[in-house]
Amino acid sequence: MRGIPSVLSIAGTDPTGGAGIHADLKTFQECKSYGMAVVTSVVAQNTEGVRDVWHLPVEALEEQIKAVLEDIPPHVIKTGMIATPAMIEKTAELLEGKNIPLVIDPVMVATSGDTLMEDESTSIMKNRLFPLAEVVTPNMDEAKLLTGIDIQSQKDAEKAAKLLVDEMGVTAAVVKGGHFTGDAEDVVYYNGEIDIVSAPRTETKHTHGTGCTFSAAIAANLARGMEIKEAISESKSFITNAISNTLGIGRGNGPVNHWGSRFSRDEIIRE
Repeated sequence: MRGIPSVLSIAGTDPTGGAGIHADLKTFQECKSYGMAVVTSVVAQNTEGVRDVWHLPVEALEEQIKAVLEDIPPHVIKTGMIATPAMIEKTAELLEGKNIPLVIDPVMVATSGDTLMEDESTSIMKNRLFPLAEVVTPNMDEAKLLTGIDIQSQKDAEKAAKLLVDEMGVTAAVVKGGHFTGDAEDVVYYNGEIDIVSAPRTETKHTHGTGCTFSAAIAANLARGMEIKEAISESKSFITNAISNTLGIGRGNGPVNHWGSRFSRDEIIRE
């Protein structure tokens, strides 16, 4: 028996519930997996932007991860915002040799444009965490920071995805095309093949937490036993529903609808 699918998120917070571990836990639940969370940083943010960030001591990160691994070893681990070099080093140290699939959402810049990661952290993440990764899910801006490729077309995204796999050691790369025009097309590179995962684009400003939610869905679907391509495809449908069935809340870039696969705004709204 495989047991109850379980996923651990290692990421920062969002007090408005749209991104970070809050979005991850909602997504795990909706994708039929038991969710757990380790806090890396406490972020004062809302739909209008990031106001301040407090990084936890590395010792606090370490003890949280150990507590989970010693009691409820997850089937999959997902990382989001791990802002400092010391945090990334410690996370890699604790996960090495554990043989637990890792999904990395390389959170570097918030939707609002606020920087969430120290500069040195990018190179350490590539060298220490990426070789452990089953799936990495950068958007175009993050892929450019990681690979140096200025992504202006699908072909550029394909080059970046191949570089992430062939030179940085990840198993599968998803370069998200949400910022292109036309349909929302993501480039997937896995097992030597390029696939395009596409969905109709929804014109909305309410996309806060899109990256967190998409990668969390991939992690949850992997925990349920799906193969990589199936997990990505199912997660694309999940995030498409979450965006298209927008809640329309918040004064800025509002959160996606984590109930989107089950309930529209009209079904949720109170009288």
